Amino acid sequence: METLTTLLDLASGIQATAPAFHRMHLSFDRCAIRVQSNSLELVDDLNRYYRPFTRGPAEPDIKIVALETSQVRPDIPFRDKQPDPGKSRVKEEYCDLEGGRVVRKKPTGMLFCFGGGLNLAAGPCRKNLNQVVNFINSRYVQWMLERGSLLLHASGVARERGGLAIAGRAGTGKSTLALHLMNLGTDFVSNDRVLVRREEEGLDMYGLAKLPRINPGTAINNPRLREIIPPAQREELEQLAADDLWKLESKYDVNVLDLFGRDRLCPGPVSMLGLVVLQWSRGKGEPRFLHTKLGDRPETLAVCMKSPGLFFQPPPGTGAPDFSEEAYLRLLQDCPLLLVEGGVDFHVAASRCHRFLEEREGERI
Repeated sequence: METLTTLLDLASGIQATAPAFHRMHLSFDRCAIRVQSNSLELVDDLNRYYRPFTRGPAEPDIKIVALETSQVRPDIPFRDKQPDPGKSRVKEEYCDLEGGRVVRKKPTGMLFCFGGGLNLAAGPCRKNLNQVVNFINSRYVQWMLERGSLLLHASGVARERGGLAIAGRAGTGKSTLALHLMNLGTDFVSNDRVLVRREEEGLDMYGLAKLPRINPGTAINNPRLREIIPPAQREELEQLAADDLWKLESKYDVNVLDLFGRDRLCPGPVSMLGLVVLQWSRGKGEPRFLHTKLGDRPETLAVCMKSPGLFFQPPPGTGAPDFSEEAYLRLLQDCPLLLVEGGVDFHVAASRCHRFLEEREGERI
């Protein structure tokens, strides 16, 4: 088999085996996306997932093809993507060809090609719908990064006048706190990723169309979320000690629209009135709250910054955007910061964060 040397050659060969006649259209703020597929069932799956964002046909800013096929393993010189700190399993391999990049998910065999306006997902897509959703969202992230946004490792909530980004390391409870804040009347902006851009009147934040994924302890301890766990399993979980419940690694998707209502989704743009950074940990007593500015605590940037990773490539003929710590500091240095330290208590933290948002709204009037 001849080794492929360009992204276009590879993608054209894959697409020739599975014509994509079915279409859907999405709109994320000012970005229109068209997804084509050879599978009507896959399009239906994606329409259900993205139902608040589906729109009628429009001239797309981003074109994506998602093909339901068997696993694809092209004859190109893949390299392993080294795992993130704290992880040991290699889950992705990639290869840069003329015209763009190819990423292959080793556990599932899903293949993703992107570059120069070409965006292709191929493999057992319906079985790995979450990876297709992530790829679609990554194309929107690239589009926004090219237009001056930066990516935060944060969840987001909002009210009428603006919202908060909630940042922290993996496992600190960003999504859990956001869902507790929804119990207090805020709307959902985003789960785990927030895009931030400076506008004339201040910072705007944008969410990604990604359902929150929570652990059993979060569901059991939030009355609005208990019903997502089957009754028999819920009864077993309620018998566990708090520490044992915390350690469970199973995850549940939270359909915000079904649980809270269609009008409780606000993906942006939203005025970003403040930033909450979670630096708490279990067993440290009561939570403590420090109201400051990010410019006065620049060390907190480390938990806020999020690299776009393998799924970002600068457009041909352009330099890479500035994703440095200095760039994040320039963007966020004047942003009001609520630093949460001490022990973990989501009910107390939600109340304090809600008050922080009200105070920031009052300052904007």
